[in-house]
Amino acid sequence: MISNEEKTVRALLVSVDTGDFDAEASLDELFELVKSAGAEPVLALTQKLRRPETATYVGSGKLEEIRQVCAEREIDLIVVDSELSPTQIRNIENETDVRVIDRTTLILDIFALRAKSKEGKLQVELAQLKYTLPRLTGKGIEMSRLGGGIGTRGPGETKIETDRRHIRRRMETLKEELKDVENHRDMLRRRREKDGVITCAIVGYTNAGKSTLMNTLTDAGVLAQDKLFATLDPTSRALKLPSGISVMLIDTVGLVRRLPHHLVEAFRSTLEEAAQSDVIINLCDASSDEARVHLNVTNELLQSLGCGDTPVITVLNKCDLLDGSLMAQDFESYIKISAKTGEGIDRLLAAIEDNLPVRMKRVTLLVPFSQGGLVSEIREKGTLIGEEYLSDGTRVEAVIDEKLYSKAKQFEI
Repeated sequence: MISNEEKTVRALLVSVDTGDFDAEASLDELFELVKSAGAEPVLALTQKLRRPETATYVGSGKLEEIRQVCAEREIDLIVVDSELSPTQIRNIENETDVRVIDRTTLILDIFALRAKSKEGKLQVELAQLKYTLPRLTGKGIEMSRLGGGIGTRGPGETKIETDRRHIRRRMETLKEELKDVENHRDMLRRRREKDGVITCAIVGYTNAGKSTLMNTLTDAGVLAQDKLFATLDPTSRALKLPSGISVMLIDTVGLVRRLPHHLVEAFRSTLEEAAQSDVIINLCDASSDEARVHLNVTNELLQSLGCGDTPVITVLNKCDLLDGSLMAQDFESYIKISAKTGEGIDRLLAAIEDNLPVRMKRVTLLVPFSQGGLVSEIREKGTLIGEEYLSDGTRVEAVIDEKLYSKAKQFEI
């Protein structure tokens, strides 16, 4: 954790702009990440370089400026908007006498803070160990248990080698535990498929409003805060559509730009909830200047997960924060909503129904008592809305698929 109850950690943000990505937008996101971790971003310093300095990340002049700012502004933590080497971290800390973390460490800290389920905690620990393993550093012979005197001889490996072996062993244990959790998830998924449960996953950039939409649609009570990575564990809730059809709505972990590959891998199983869904809602914060980038990040990930054949409904959220004239022309085909006010939710529900894998139909039937088996089949395979026994048969109101409708249409009233 980078914060504690006694004192809010004051953080200095540092970035090197090499022109390889939008450094300003990335730094804005780093501000939000630092706040989500519970620290206070005091100031940001940026330097334009062709490439980061190998030893200190920033140039010597900028490093001296960082040292002075840390002393004058009582900075507790330096957060660098890149992935640093152990040497870079050590050199900056030696120069400034302030603790240094990089972007990946910060994201891992937030993951550890937010994860609640067993799977989430296992994935966080695995990601942390994957990041730590290649960064174990020693100081030569003083870090070793090998020596020349009595009582210093060991089994022939340095402490670093022992630590590495311990980490690898723990990683294997975590992978086995995650495999058990994933097998349990697969069993639940197969049961849903067997029972004909239709699933709809909400995916998108972090802080796009996925949890708020989940709450609006289902009263799920999922944590909904204006913080990045507020949701790290997938939540499933039943959603009843206007036609009477019920679908399983799944909230997934949010995405972020420049998320290190091994972090995506660590959380792949939760994201695969989206890959296995019948319908995907790609939710985007329309009020963000980076809305187009966010949509692209999500679409690229969906493609990598093999979701090419799954219907994707692109939804622009937080439209209540925008003047209608500000909406770009190429966003016209997307569904615009406000999960907070409820605006546009009816259009979203209609779009979900239009993209269901099986065409469903709402019908009212009068089924003769001699055809009681049909009523039983409707109860089992359809969604029964109402049932009433009359003198000449059973009046049934239900939502059924096309196959069942072909059997029942002769009794439609």
